[in-house]
Amino acid sequence: MRMGVLRYPISTEKSAGFIDRQNLITYMVDFRASKGEIRKEFEERFGVRVAAVRTVNTPKNEKKAFIKLAKGSNAGEVAMKLKLV
Repeated sequence: MRMGVLRYPISTEKSAGFIDRQNLITYMVDFRASKGEIRKEFEERFGVRVAAVRTVNTPKNEKKAFIKLAKGSNAGEVAMKLKLV
């Protein structure tokens, strides 16, 4: 596994709504990263449990990951660490 698959968090109005309503963080990731690699690095970096990872390839040839946190893990706390909120 290569480290550094997480690039940067997305801080739009829509992604901020996901934090509160769906306990979800949006991240740009390495285009070659698998969902398992994204999950593992996110859990190690922030000390939370991930319930699911969804990915989307953008028209700019980038990959966006929607990382849903498990119950008991709070996306708001992670967002505070990332200075998104």
